[in-house]
Amino acid sequence: MTRRTLVLGGARSGKSAHAEGLLTDDVVTYVATARRYPDDADWELRIAQHVARRPATWTTVEAPAPNDLIALLTATSESDPPILVDDVATWLNGVLDDAGAWEGHGIGQVEAECSALVRAVSRTRSRLVLVSAEVGLGVVPATHSGRLFRDHLGSLNARLAEVCDEVLLVVAGIPLRLREAGGSR
Repeated sequence: MTRRTLVLGGARSGKSAHAEGLLTDDVVTYVATARRYPDDADWELRIAQHVARRPATWTTVEAPAPNDLIALLTATSESDPPILVDDVATWLNGVLDDAGAWEGHGIGQVEAECSALVRAVSRTRSRLVLVSAEVGLGVVPATHSGRLFRDHLGSLNARLAEVCDEVLLVVAGIPLRLREAGGSR
């Protein structure tokens, strides 16, 4: 049985929609990691589009703070409904913000939060689907902040892949299996 699935993909690749389709249960806990920016109408529209796509029977939990997600995953039981986390990249962005990493501070805090997330995922007892951006296919970013984000997300994705039973890469809406449940790690 697949317990933990990591769905990777580029921007607008269809990774979120594919991840949602993996869960056929009537009741699912959808964990939204994005922070809301009321002055950013485009961002609010994107969030609204994601919400509109989900079944009405799904429960949405907003977890914009790093500890929100970690606590939720740590507290799961096998009888809990499946959990879909969308997405790890926006979660990491919040971790970097909170640590002041963009200004060169708190890298140790970022590493600690990422390690805590990987531990929580590895110990999650309910069905879990994680969505994350794949950053390893592009050019080296021209800015420090771009490289910082790419490096931390690439490392976090690799660590999450190690503890997931199944890993998928979505390209142009087409899912590619990188690891099948029961496959080698």
